[in-house]
Amino acid sequence: MPGPALPLLRSRRAWRVLFWALLIAVSTLMLVPRPPPTLDTGWDKANHLLAFAAPAFAGIAALVRRDRGRMALLGLALLAWGGALELLQGLLPPRSAEWTDWLADAAGIALGAAAYAVASSWLRPRVP
Repeated sequence: MPGPALPLLRSRRAWRVLFWALLIAVSTLMLVPRPPPTLDTGWDKANHLLAFAAPAFAGIAALVRRDRGRMALLGLALLAWGGALELLQGLLPPRSAEWTDWLADAAGIALGAAAYAVASSWLRPRVP
């Protein structure tokens, strides 16, 4: 018997709300002069990796049809968003723009997609 959280996990609306909330939160954190130290992993690249894995996961979960084309488009859009944020960081002292941060963003998007694939296989009903 499914637990009480299972319908919420399947709610596209809940995933869409989470996706947009994550985009706003990550954008804010990447554009403030000094992000809160409590949200820092201690390694900038890990910060980028996690910051992009979360919206990638939520974005895929929010898609009504999860075909490869839509998921690739989502990944490219997130990558473009990361590039735009990096360019904006370069304009905001004391922040800086680094191409290695953008690579960490790309790795985070891939990690989010992989995490979704694993999680969805766990939630898929098993047929005996």
